[in-house]
Amino acid sequence: MEMSEEKIKIKGENDGLMLTFPVDMSFCEIMEELGRKLESGSGFFLRGTLVRVPRDRFAKEELAEMQELFRTHGLICRLAKPEPAAPIAPVTERVQPVEEKKEQPELRQMLVIEKTLRGGQAVETEGSVIVFGNVNPGAQITAGGSVDIRGTCRGVVHAGAAGDSTAFIIADHLMPTQIRIANYVARSPDEPEDSGKAERAFVKDGQIVIEPIER
Repeated sequence: MEMSEEKIKIKGENDGLMLTFPVDMSFCEIMEELGRKLESGSGFFLRGTLVRVPRDRFAKEELAEMQELFRTHGLICRLAKPEPAAPIAPVTERVQPVEEKKEQPELRQMLVIEKTLRGGQAVETEGSVIVFGNVNPGAQITAGGSVDIRGTCRGVVHAGAAGDSTAFIIADHLMPTQIRIANYVARSPDEPEDSGKAERAFVKDGQIVIEPIER
């Protein structure tokens, strides 16, 4: 799934997300695009997410710079897991994250769902959730962290279920039956309008606000 016109691609894994980059995209271009997305506050990544990058793509200094960029936005960047059948060059194997432990953000368990949630299906997790699919009417998500839906949301979504009012909900098309963030509740209007853009729901001034965003 492409995240932008620059062709940076994201793939869900069991413990987080894997990023891949075009071979002709320079390190400066990669950092510029990642920085723009992270600074936009559009929920490009959920805070506490484990993000993996290719093992053989970056020099040690480049990897350290990228890890620092993610760290400042509350994310953890690590190398991709080695392929079991493929030999790994020793110099690549020794490249390790450079953050000090005391500065490293807490790693939340990221639940990755690579399918559409259908009516009657329910998902519950203490961490954040990313769904590569739709959340249909009758489906429900309850998350201790934030929720990112790479599709249409028409079900019931509760983010920050343990009381975290800084959590948010993002969807390519946000037309839910009901959304909740911490103890705040909002219902979809009888005839919801599709803005044509991804939308983010978050708590502001004691109520849930929905605004369009750029992915």
